[in-house]
Amino acid sequence: MRRFLLLAAAAAGLAVLKKMQDSQAERDLWAEATDDVTDPGQ
Repeated sequence: MRRFLLLAAAAAGLAVLKKMQDSQAERDLWAEATDDVTDPGQ
């Protein structure tokens, strides 16, 4: 029973970590997509 709880806790921790990484990647993508565009000719 103790191993099951440890395994469940580890799986939940990995799921939370993955979700945080996905959220950060999405924020980075949106930040890049909404950057100000400057004219390189000026």
